[in-house]
Amino acid sequence: MEHSESYITPVSSEPRKPAPDTLTYEQTDEVNDSPIEQVRLTVSITDDPSLPCLTFRTWVLGLTSCALLAFLNQFFGYRQNPLYVSSVSAQIAVLPIGKLMAAYLPNKSIRIPGTKWSFSLNPGPFNLKEHVLITIFANSGSSPVYALGIITIVKAFYKRKINAIAAMLLTQTTQLLGYGWAGIFRKFLVDSPYMWWPSNLVQVSLFRALHEDENRPKAGLTRLQFFLVVLISSFSYYIVPNFLFQSITALSFVCWIWKDSVTAHQIGSGLRGLGIGSFALDWATVSAFLGSPLATPGFAIVNILASFIIVLYIMIPIAYWNNLYEAKRFPIYSTHVFNADGGLYNVSIILNEKTFQFNRQGYDDYSKINLSIAFVFAYGLSFATLAATISHVALFHGRTIWRQTKASVQDNFGDVHTRLMKKNYDPVPQWWFHSILIVVIGLALLTCEGFGKQLQLPYWGVLLAIALALFFTLPIGVITATTNQVSIHISQGFLVTFFFL
Repeated sequence: MEHSESYITPVSSEPRKPAPDTLTYEQTDEVNDSPIEQVRLTVSITDDPSLPCLTFRTWVLGLTSCALLAFLNQFFGYRQNPLYVSSVSAQIAVLPIGKLMAAYLPNKSIRIPGTKWSFSLNPGPFNLKEHVLITIFANSGSSPVYALGIITIVKAFYKRKINAIAAMLLTQTTQLLGYGWAGIFRKFLVDSPYMWWPSNLVQVSLFRALHEDENRPKAGLTRLQFFLVVLISSFSYYIVPNFLFQSITALSFVCWIWKDSVTAHQIGSGLRGLGIGSFALDWATVSAFLGSPLATPGFAIVNILASFIIVLYIMIPIAYWNNLYEAKRFPIYSTHVFNADGGLYNVSIILNEKTFQFNRQGYDDYSKINLSIAFVFAYGLSFATLAATISHVALFHGRTIWRQTKASVQDNFGDVHTRLMKKNYDPVPQWWFHSILIVVIGLALLTCEGFGKQLQLPYWGVLLAIALALFFTLPIGVITATTNQVSIHISQGFLVTFFFL
């Protein structure tokens, strides 16, 4: 059913005051909008708290979307060039399904046996809040489960069995720990108006285009019309290099011209070389290093591009052709590890077959592990990223974090969106997050110490990993929330490994 304007919570129409960074925190509470321009241009400052949210449609479509995207992304994640199906796909697909359910499902109340609870199959028109919640479900399923990489490596590469319950607990505990961290840092990463999460604005804009009525500007398009034009154009383009003519997915002109030259292939190959002169027509390849360019701020794109050119086109060629770390003995770019003779490293030689533990004597007798020069830089620069993450957040966001810490005690830090949430909805109790964290840490310790210690991670290793996560969640979260870019898991893996050798 339609809701009247009286249900919409308006925001004061007082003239806008100076920018929040020039105000005290008592004054900031009165600012009429977000301090971030992109948020002001994208997110509505009204809310209708009477709209139904947790409906039958939400649960059915949300759980289905979550399960489907989890399967698809895990399945396609094993490709050499992984295909990622984002929650935007579900966001688009569920809209007509939700409207069909609203049109044809009976307005019938269903009572849950043995309880006083009941729900309606059709509480009214399919609304924006249902759509958002379904997309949140889908986003939970679309995100990769990092722990599955451990299970895949153990089973596919080392041909070893792993207890199914231990594997399940491993994936669940590593995922659920994130909810505990989210609760601990909610004041800084969610409530703060300066943490604006660029990738979310793309979806917010799409939600508004799909649900809000908009007058078409003269000689222009509405947001929905523009979206449909882009959707049809993208589909028409994408079907050519990925279905009709797959051979034009990537074009390496340098390799075509000098077919028999190893150096030319090292320079021009987009698969095993530097990719100079190689053009990709597959959008998944073009956007692989960045994700959606619409969801990344311009300054971050420029920084990434400059770093890409410096590392890939200057530092790596200089290091390779000067034979740094005997780089010429190995491919210029490869994800494999090599022995001293340049062959693929036989990992089984340095592992004890019975205990599946590192064999120091076998390692000393066989060979050191060697990486391609590109991977040497990838791992080395990941440590630089680790240090840069801490220093960047301390220098550029340290004052904001400190002031917000003091303001959060009085609960007066926020913008119009935070105030609307607090006014219209009860917050999730903080003890929920703490309880999840305590229970999950206990399960993680049980998983590693139980099942015959099959995971080979002692209890102190679990606590060390948790301490590292606790320390890095805030700085990583700040950078992700402001640039949409960060990844330091490589260096953390090395850091943890240091304590076991």
